[in-house]
Amino acid sequence: MIKITSWNINGIRSANRDGKWDKFVETIKPDIICLQEIKANENQIDFLDHSYYKFFNPAKRAGYSGTAILSKTEPLSVINNIDLKLIKDAAKLEDSYGNANDEGRITVAEYDKFYVMSVYTPNAKDDLSRLKFKYDYWDPIFLDYVKKLEQKKPVIITGDINVANEEIDLANPKANKGKKGFTDEEREGFKRILSSGFVDSFRKFNQEGGNYTWWSHFANSRQRNVGWRIDYILVSNKLSKNLISATIEKDIMGSDHCPISIELQL
Repeated sequence: MIKITSWNINGIRSANRDGKWDKFVETIKPDIICLQEIKANENQIDFLDHSYYKFFNPAKRAGYSGTAILSKTEPLSVINNIDLKLIKDAAKLEDSYGNANDEGRITVAEYDKFYVMSVYTPNAKDDLSRLKFKYDYWDPIFLDYVKKLEQKKPVIITGDINVANEEIDLANPKANKGKKGFTDEEREGFKRILSSGFVDSFRKFNQEGGNYTWWSHFANSRQRNVGWRIDYILVSNKLSKNLISATIEKDIMGSDHCPISIELQL
């Protein structure tokens, strides 16, 4: 059995305060840890468990974005960002905010039986100024890249995809309809991933509301559980039968997101 955990850590150095990182690892005991928003370079981090192989993909802009994968088993290979050799439209990843391929948004680790991807999807911005880029370019290019990898072996997509899929995935759907993270365009982009042959692991086991992975810092949102489910672990259909469990680790502190995990029997 293998346990994979994903966590938008919102600054890996701050997540270590008061021993929160060690508590996370000791409590969850993941075999593979996928991180988003690390906001640091590897040489700025000295507290991680040495039993893990560590692969960091920081953004070129200091203190921004970035992904990482920590693994107890050494991967066969690791790929940072969208592989430009596989994607013909990669030049379209640049907009007025910069080049998404310079923002450390994807780390991919290859294993014997699957790929694991840690992804931090661009958000649409409060004024929706990045929505067109996300819908027209990032979403289709990202899906194209995932399907190219899947031609070789199944893919496990983990991370902050910055969209609530259905009304059940956020506490106040009516008030947030059309706002970033819950626009028709973003939801359509997410559904395209599912319809292309992926399973939302958490929804395979749990169809109930009130299960969120991110909470605003305002108005005690986390204590009141007024949140959004925007972090996912999606698995290729071929691996769906191997899923044993999918969990939202809501009691783990250290970020405005909580970790999510799956267990697979391979």
